[in-house]
Amino acid sequence: MSSRPLKAAVGLAAAGALALAAPPAHAADDPDPAVWSQLSAVFAATGGYQYEPLAVRDGFEATPCAEMPGEGGMGYHYFNKANIGKITPTTPGALLYEDGPDGQRRLIGVEWLADAATTATAPTLFGQTFRDARPYGEPLNGNFYTLHAWIYKDNPDGLFGRWNPDVKCPAGVPTLVTPTMTPTAAPTTPSSAPAH
Repeated sequence: MSSRPLKAAVGLAAAGALALAAPPAHAADDPDPAVWSQLSAVFAATGGYQYEPLAVRDGFEATPCAEMPGEGGMGYHYFNKANIGKITPTTPGALLYEDGPDGQRRLIGVEWLADAATTATAPTLFGQTFRDARPYGEPLNGNFYTLHAWIYKDNPDGLFGRWNPDVKCPAGVPTLVTPTMTPTAAPTTPSSAPAH
């Protein structure tokens, strides 16, 4: 038997292995491929919440839609107070939703929060340092370091971007962020929501 078919098979196998190990060409701004394997635990823990009533059943509390003109939106935050401060992939403090074309809420991302009053420095997760501390109104009332992961909706600003330019709050719906805020400004009133 000739060794030529064997060499061809080995060459194809090696090329296939290299192709699988390399990130896609369009993923230049995406995180290290190892992060995607860590994010698989997030998908497993939150996938059931694509059906929004399950999030409510499990203690996630909805807040108004968050959007900042010129930056994008975050959608509706569903906070779970029991998960605030738990910096593990499977316990995000918030789920992010937007209204779908059918009127149903659609899961678009997750967010982890660490209370700045009890955390000396911004924590890290997935190799990402949490964003600077921002004040939150109801239902949390405090300053929190945050990290977003847009795992259910693409974000042109990156997987861990704060705002998603493709997320918009419905017209006429009260939003948590006012047009006068800048991405780094504090809210204008204690009850208004932050750019987090």
